[in-house]
Amino acid sequence: MKMSQSHQQPALPKCPGCEEPPAAGDLFCGACGYDLSAVPARPGDRPTMAITVPPAAPEASAASGVEAVRWPAAAEIDSSDVPAPVHRPSDLPGTDSGGRPLAEQEQVQGQVREQAPEPEPVVGPEPSAVPVRHDDRAEPGGAEHSGDFALAAPDPRTAEHAAAAAAPAAGGKLCVACRSGRVDPDGYCENCGHAQPRERDHMEQELGSVAAVSDRGLRHHRNEDSFAVSSTALPDGSPAVVAIVCDGVSSASRPDEASAAAANAANESLLESLARGTHPQQAMHEAIVAASEAVNALAQEPAGAMEHDAHRHQNAPACTLVGAVMAGELLIVGWVGDSRVYWVPEDRTQPTARLTEDDSWAAQMVAAGLMNEAEAYADERAHAITGWLGADAYELEPHTAAFKPDRPGLVVVCTDGLWNYAESAEEMAAAVPADAQENPLRGAQVLVGHALDGGGHDNVTVALLPFAVRPQGAGSACETV
Repeated sequence: MKMSQSHQQPALPKCPGCEEPPAAGDLFCGACGYDLSAVPARPGDRPTMAITVPPAAPEASAASGVEAVRWPAAAEIDSSDVPAPVHRPSDLPGTDSGGRPLAEQEQVQGQVREQAPEPEPVVGPEPSAVPVRHDDRAEPGGAEHSGDFALAAPDPRTAEHAAAAAAPAAGGKLCVACRSGRVDPDGYCENCGHAQPRERDHMEQELGSVAAVSDRGLRHHRNEDSFAVSSTALPDGSPAVVAIVCDGVSSASRPDEASAAAANAANESLLESLARGTHPQQAMHEAIVAASEAVNALAQEPAGAMEHDAHRHQNAPACTLVGAVMAGELLIVGWVGDSRVYWVPEDRTQPTARLTEDDSWAAQMVAAGLMNEAEAYADERAHAITGWLGADAYELEPHTAAFKPDRPGLVVVCTDGLWNYAESAEEMAAAVPADAQENPLRGAQVLVGHALDGGGHDNVTVALLPFAVRPQGAGSACETV
């Protein structure tokens, strides 16, 4: 994650030249002389994207008690004058919340990646800046900068570690170092004395057909990602599956708390809304708003709550959010920030797709026609985000999109800690193991391992939701699993 907090000149947590923290108000680094004023200033306004939200679901019939879910057909346009949000099966992967065709964009981006030459140095004035927040993530110069613990969390690439985590010693947790000693209440192994990794350093959860894995990675000192997976039933008794993934903003205070609060609030909101028959796209919109309010509330806590994070007290807690809901043969995605959702069909000969569009500096430069994709993503500001949840965010702009797949596939919900190592839809599909549809937990473990093998520069979180379609009568192109 990358963000900046100031409404005028962003405050850097580290000097980009030597990684030393500059003093407040410094224009040049006192250690190496780096020009800190080179960071682009936040403009007074920012582009907006329309929110696509369908009408609410009808009330249940009083005479029959509970009515089957009958979501109303989407209007031709909504108040933002964008196309109807719910698409026909042939429209997969459909459009984003601004009404632009994601499939076409993915193809264009792929062509740019293959054909564009190495970008030449930009001469002349830089493109207009957009509101960004800059991450303090930098290539560590040594152990003193990495903040890594001496003992890392169990490596999801190692089956032995996974087996050990699933079978703790009688009466307590099993040590991840010696795999034989019990862990005392203070968090140390009674056999070898090793301090154990924190609970959030590596998390796994499997719930029916949905599974998620989150890992601290190899460079960060803590895991600032969080997730929530759950399931419920719609009023007609059909199932609904939910996956929420949040990425804490490293340059903000208490990013780990922000991501956890957002994931929990969004999950609870979705479960409540879906159970009472709210259209799942409307439910996703409301869930993002609820998550935003939960993160905003963290900024209102007393200053003493941030004493453990003294260097970040100037920034309000913040995170990004991405989520997916499978309900009533629909796939709903929602997001704010640069975490993503990918569609990987079960038949790998069929086209894959990215279903979300980043709130990032690079994406806005490309959308505005100021740079081509190769130039934008080669810039050091490429991954600076332009949308987030937090008290210091500008106007909240939840993005939602609805799809009705006509074939089975796998929904991949992930943070940039994964997609940095598999950015295009084709690269992501290649990284997904062949049996992920039947074993989503193992698939998520393999994907986290893919990011760690690539360098593990960031926290890594991924949730997998296998999507099955039901027969729709004779002549249907749908398949079953």
